[in-house]
Amino acid sequence: MDKKIIIRVPATSTGIGAGINSIGIAFGLYYTVIVEEEMQHWQVNHALGDDVPNDENNIIVQTILKVDPTIKPHQLTVMSDVPIGRGLGSSTTAIVAGIKIANALGELDLSLDDEINIGSKIEGHADGVASALLGDITVSYFNGEMATTVKTQIPEVINALVYLTKDDGRDKAIYKNQVSSVDAVKASSATNVLVASLMSNEWTKATEMM
Repeated sequence: MDKKIIIRVPATSTGIGAGINSIGIAFGLYYTVIVEEEMQHWQVNHALGDDVPNDENNIIVQTILKVDPTIKPHQLTVMSDVPIGRGLGSSTTAIVAGIKIANALGELDLSLDDEINIGSKIEGHADGVASALLGDITVSYFNGEMATTVKTQIPEVINALVYLTKDDGRDKAIYKNQVSSVDAVKASSATNVLVASLMSNEWTKATEMM
C-alpha cells in the first residue's frame, strides 16, 4: 500500500418517527479510520475506552474479514466524534468503515448499492447503513438480501439538538408483535406523510409526524 487510506463515516440516527428500520438521517459528527502499514496482527489504535477491542475482535476488523477474509492484517487508527452506545450509530459507523476498508484493500470494486446490501445483511436492516453511506436522509426497505433506498437532501440551515443520557436505553424498547388494524393504519399514514414532508422540504409537517 503506497498511500494511507482514510475513511470518514458520519453519525446516524434511525427509526425517525414511525419509520422503524426504514428512515435514517446522517449528522455532521464523524468516525474516521486511517489505514496504515501492514502488520503481523491486526492493531486498532483508538481512545474509545477499554470496552472497544484493539485487535481482531474489533468490529471494524470483523467486518473487513466478513467482506474479504483474505485481507492481511493492518494497523488502523480511529478518531471519532461519535459517542459510543448513545443512539448515534457508533456500531454502524464502524461496520461501514470496515466495508469501505475491505473494498479498498481487497480492490473489490463494490458499488454503493453493494456496500449498502452488505451492511444491511450484517445489521439486519438498511436504515443506518444507507444514511452512513449516502448521507442526508434515506428511506429504505430491506428484504433480507437486497436493500432499496431513496435519498433526499437536508437543507443546510437544519440543525439537530440531541439529548444524550447516561443510560442509553437499549434493550428497553418494547415492540408489540401484533397491533390493531387501526394502529397500523395510523402508523402507516404518519410515516407516509413524514416521508412526503421530508421529500418536499416541509419540515414543520415532518416534525409533527415524528
